[in-house]
Amino acid sequence: MKGFLLICLFLPLAALSQTGPAKTYDICVYGATSGGVIAAYTAAAQGKKVILIATGSHVGGLSSGGLGYTDIGNKYVVTGLALDFYRRVGQHYGKLEQWIFEPHVAEDIFRDYLKRHNITVIYGHSLTAVDLSIRKFGIRIRNLSLHPTLSNKKPDIKIAANQYIDCSYEGDLMAKARVKYTVGREANSQYNETYDGVELRDKHQFADGVDPYKVLGDPKSGLLWGISSDTLKPNGTGDHRVQTYNVRVCLSNDPANSIPITRPADYDSTHYELYLRMIHYKAPTSLPMYISMMPNHKTDINNNGAFSTDMIGVNYDYPDGDEATREKIIQLHKNYTQGLFYFLGHDQRVPENIRRQMLQWGYPKDEYTDNGNWTSQIYVREARRMIGRYVMMQANCEGKITVNDGIAMAAYTMDSHNAERIVTNGMVKNEGDVQVGGFGPYPISYRAITPTNVTNLLVPVCLSASHIAYGSIRMEPVFMVLSQSAAQAAVYAIDHHTTVQKVNVTDIRKSLRENPLADGRTPDILLDDNDSKHVKTNGKWTVGHGGYGPTVLISDTTGSSIKTVKYSHPVTKSGAYKIYTYSSSGNKTPFSVNISTGSVVKNLTINPADTEIEGQTSGEWTSLGEYQLKAGKAVSIKISTIHPADKIEADAVLLVPGR
Repeated sequence: MKGFLLICLFLPLAALSQTGPAKTYDICVYGATSGGVIAAYTAAAQGKKVILIATGSHVGGLSSGGLGYTDIGNKYVVTGLALDFYRRVGQHYGKLEQWIFEPHVAEDIFRDYLKRHNITVIYGHSLTAVDLSIRKFGIRIRNLSLHPTLSNKKPDIKIAANQYIDCSYEGDLMAKARVKYTVGREANSQYNETYDGVELRDKHQFADGVDPYKVLGDPKSGLLWGISSDTLKPNGTGDHRVQTYNVRVCLSNDPANSIPITRPADYDSTHYELYLRMIHYKAPTSLPMYISMMPNHKTDINNNGAFSTDMIGVNYDYPDGDEATREKIIQLHKNYTQGLFYFLGHDQRVPENIRRQMLQWGYPKDEYTDNGNWTSQIYVREARRMIGRYVMMQANCEGKITVNDGIAMAAYTMDSHNAERIVTNGMVKNEGDVQVGGFGPYPISYRAITPTNVTNLLVPVCLSASHIAYGSIRMEPVFMVLSQSAAQAAVYAIDHHTTVQKVNVTDIRKSLRENPLADGRTPDILLDDNDSKHVKTNGKWTVGHGGYGPTVLISDTTGSSIKTVKYSHPVTKSGAYKIYTYSSSGNKTPFSVNISTGSVVKNLTINPADTEIEGQTSGEWTSLGEYQLKAGKAVSIKISTIHPADKIEADAVLLVPGR
């Protein structure tokens, strides 16, 4: 049955190919995604012998594969080494943090993580078999067999490890280890949800009246390319369909650093006929895609609208597909996307203003130089999803259910792209797009990355979640946080000679809190507005939502007194600290700041409008300067209105130690 796999533990165990003795490690991380690199670094930083397996020649997954316009949701959820990654990107561009970046910059940073602890990386190999043993408390992975990928002539390899972490987007190790998983969309009834299963909505949708037939009005002529003949099922119906993939494309409009987009060898203009039908209903003023600008005249291009870079309906076989099947699907996406760019720039039926815009862009000379300046990473938004010890659901996202074993947080909108393009009432429609938000950060259960039956495997990427909940969790920063947590748990399981199911989550959370960078460096001091122990108010303030973290304080405009919020916290290590306050897009009124270090008192006036806010975020950190702080001494930061009637926001304050 497609869409759900339940594997019986009594089936014969898979035999490994004859590859000679296994190379032995403490922890094996499968999948060199952003999460895979962070997991490997976390374990190696704590003295474990680690191996990272990359199926291709690159590391960093989507974060180095074109998705440079980071899907954040709320920066509060980005912690530990995930935040360290964006800090390192910021350092490259001369800022505290940077969430918008070029692909090669991201990959250079990921490779540096691996170099720092001399982590062994096997490139160009994928999984063929997993050797398992049945123990008293479940299944244990003994070793893996890896073979060279299609473009690789290297020998087969056998790897043995104490603990395994599957950080792949596809969940291949999880599947071969006989972990229960699902593919597709659950019915709403399965988890008492309202946004799962089939969803016909208005976002990224064709206008009424767009004809789906090759000959206008003639069903007998057949359907245009890309339209399914399947019948639309009622909303909330579960099925095997997977939300669409695309390629997050990096292009350049710098003539000195771009290669013209030429006609692909297999170009077929009929694949884009629907675009011409669509624009008859509304004359376009811009290209049918999100073009998010990266530094140095580059882009991160994503789907936007009814007909764009999403290649709807061709990826259903990808999650469970073998290597050849996936390679074929990846190539189809490349052909479609490059053909779309050529079509938009050269087909005379495309409006001239659109052709002119498209012809500004070319492939960047300095990106993906080993692959024709085109990323090898397809945007796998969703593939297999584990059915683990806990299933994250819509109710978790909305805060109706809260877990007590959270080891990461998420905050992004419940986001699913379309899953099928069909005919309904004689018109073409897209189905599957859901974008529902309006909730704050929520915890992700440790049990959601833990299988029920395999005792030395953790799955932080293809974790246990319903389709719609996964749509909120599946963001690169969250995958990095989850992967660091998984590595911390794997280290704990080794050190305490236990299974991943019996790891003490309280200890894991303590380790992540006290050693967030995994190498003993002094952590930041973060004071959020809802921290009643370290934050005190004077005057009337109301609690709002948005900004950094779950809440933000908003000054009342009535009365004749100045309103003040005081943040105070002792410092445990002496040294230079840079102090910041969070400025959100909703805060436009200047405010005053008083900083007292015990030896220095400084008064500032901050105009939040001077802080440039970029990307998918509600705000940015505004610098309040650098200060020498002494261990054992408390530093205080007071944010105040300048006038009694001012409406300002007091959100988070951050102290970053020099490292």
